[in-house]
Amino acid sequence: MCGIFGYVGGEQASPIIFKALKRLEYRGYDSYGVAILDASTIHVAKGIGTLERVPPIVGSTGIGHVRWATHGEVSERNAHPHISCDGSIAIVHNGIIENYQELKESLRGHVFRSDTDSEVIAHLIEEYLKANPFFMAFAKMVSVLKGSYAIVAMDSNRNMVAAKQESPLVIGMGEGFNVVASDALSFAELTSKVIYLEDGAIVTINSNYVEDIYGNKLVPMEMKWGAGDMELGDYPHYMLKEMMEYPQVIKRALGQEKIIDSAIDLLRARNVLMTACGTSRYAALVGRYAISKLSGKLCEVVMASELSYFSDSINRDTLVLAVSQSGETADINHNINMVKKNGARLISIVNTPGSSLCRASDRVHYMGCGPEVSVAATKTFISELVILYLLAHAMAGKYEQGIAEILSVPKANYEVGHITHRLAGNRDAYYIGRGINFALAGEAALKLKEISYIHAEGMPAGELKHGTLSLVEKGTPVIGICPNDYTYDEMISNLHEAKSRGAWIVGISDRNNDVFEDWVRIPEVPELYYPLVSVVPAQLIAYHTAIARGLNPDRPRNLAKSVTVR
Repeated sequence: MCGIFGYVGGEQASPIIFKALKRLEYRGYDSYGVAILDASTIHVAKGIGTLERVPPIVGSTGIGHVRWATHGEVSERNAHPHISCDGSIAIVHNGIIENYQELKESLRGHVFRSDTDSEVIAHLIEEYLKANPFFMAFAKMVSVLKGSYAIVAMDSNRNMVAAKQESPLVIGMGEGFNVVASDALSFAELTSKVIYLEDGAIVTINSNYVEDIYGNKLVPMEMKWGAGDMELGDYPHYMLKEMMEYPQVIKRALGQEKIIDSAIDLLRARNVLMTACGTSRYAALVGRYAISKLSGKLCEVVMASELSYFSDSINRDTLVLAVSQSGETADINHNINMVKKNGARLISIVNTPGSSLCRASDRVHYMGCGPEVSVAATKTFISELVILYLLAHAMAGKYEQGIAEILSVPKANYEVGHITHRLAGNRDAYYIGRGINFALAGEAALKLKEISYIHAEGMPAGELKHGTLSLVEKGTPVIGICPNDYTYDEMISNLHEAKSRGAWIVGISDRNNDVFEDWVRIPEVPELYYPLVSVVPAQLIAYHTAIARGLNPDRPRNLAKSVTVR
């Protein structure tokens, strides 16, 4: 999940790297570091926590890193960049080197200064440099690695080389400079000309050219997002800004191409398997209900981290629908080759153009949300719902009707302040729902726990009495996703069960009930679309609860936006 950046050009590298790393902090903010070449000396500066400043080191070539720790504690010694014994090589790495222990033991005589798996990269290059030029030593190093990686290395002679395997890496091409990064948005104000590297690529980077060492053709494309898309504006946090964009997000998500083609493919496939992680998986669960209700097609939803364990059932009769905000989620992308090898077709719903999942898919439906900076996914969840609703309607031959119905869903203002201050004082919370609303219970619980650090569970309401009810005591929050639809009466019964055990009952509904101690009112809509109007108050509850607890909702501890390790 770490963010990496490299610059070779004619300008001072330090301020350029600083600005780029600030835009990459969503990928990790445990620690940071830079290495900048001044004449023939590489200067390294590191720090703990969020990036506040980079020392004004003179030099026009450099690399930087923001870390999400996987190997070794969060400390300055474990922060990247890592350097060779003689200080002539510096590297930054995103991913996991699975055989680092074996490689480290083979590097006798080398002095290791960190507990990370990444440092072995610098020492391997140094070892192979004894008999090879820099780029060949780098390539030989890559050949012995096992695992996932995006690596950028530089030496004291102003050589820079990069490699990619199962971790994102993109080149930005400018006039008199070139950059390499984990995310193109980090250099959006410098250039819109980008090259998305494929797995196995190794490239040399100079201020005037970028070349694949194997002679493979590198094809530049225009980046669709700009630096202005990441401006915070008058909002205190990106999460709130992104939540409030939901009306525009809905309209943009409706502008899909070839949705009818995908609907036909879904109907023709003997087996339809949807796969996603986290928030996107809850969107897929809503989509499964919508597709079943409208078209009668039964789909299976499998967590991406579990997908490979179903490989025996995935074949040419299977259509896999992958849902991912970043398109770089390791648990999804790792299994793409298995899906394709088994003959299955792959359709994806993705927010990030040019991502690995996009390039591997037979067809892509773009969310059109623009960049989502906050770690907690909000507007992308809504976009995913809209696209899945469109697919369900198209499968039922009601595509135009679906567009009209979605456009008729009203924009609403939600009052949640009377809940969040009380909720902020609790250790546990339980969200329950039934039918299509059950997925919303899971997503609401995920939001609360990831940004407020309150233990929260989301579950089907009927399961509450099968174990979890034993945890309910006086004052325990039980929040019901309880719209006035086909689930309402059973939901009220389940909430009474919890209330009789002392639970504090909160209802998210368009119809009040005596069982609710607190009521969050949502607009009345056709039953299929209640998830679309229930999700925003659920997100607002999580956001304001985090604020009430004195937390930064954009940067939850231990988490990063794009999960590029398995």
